[in-house]
Amino acid sequence: MEGHTSFSREVFAAFAADDRPGPVHMLNLIRLRPQVAYVDGRISTGLEAYDAYSRLSAPVLAEIGGRIVWRGDFELSMVGPPETSWDIAFIAEYPSPAAFVTMVRDPRYRAAMAHRQAGVADSRLIRFAALPPGTGFAG
Repeated sequence: MEGHTSFSREVFAAFAADDRPGPVHMLNLIRLRPQVAYVDGRISTGLEAYDAYSRLSAPVLAEIGGRIVWRGDFELSMVGPPETSWDIAFIAEYPSPAAFVTMVRDPRYRAAMAHRQAGVADSRLIRFAALPPGTGFAG
């Protein structure tokens, strides 16, 4: 079964249309393919492909003012399907929705995406508005 590896045009349009002020936090959950076969015949692991995506997209992320604000190493799914696990988990912060849109439209980022698409078996990309930390679960 193929997983979720990209957003639709409709979802991207809705994201871009909601260009509110302030930072955006994007939760990224990534499950990698064990092996990747590129169109040109190259073989690599999903991790190697995702590493290439990360290396090539990092300058664009920095140029638009984005950064990684949290990264974690998956240990256990306590709520949800017990067989669900993630190889990579992080939260990226963008200065605004428009900054994320600028990154996605950058030709260098679009070229790097070929490696992400090759390496990722399933993923979640969830947009959040950044809020101040609190002392309770509700804020």
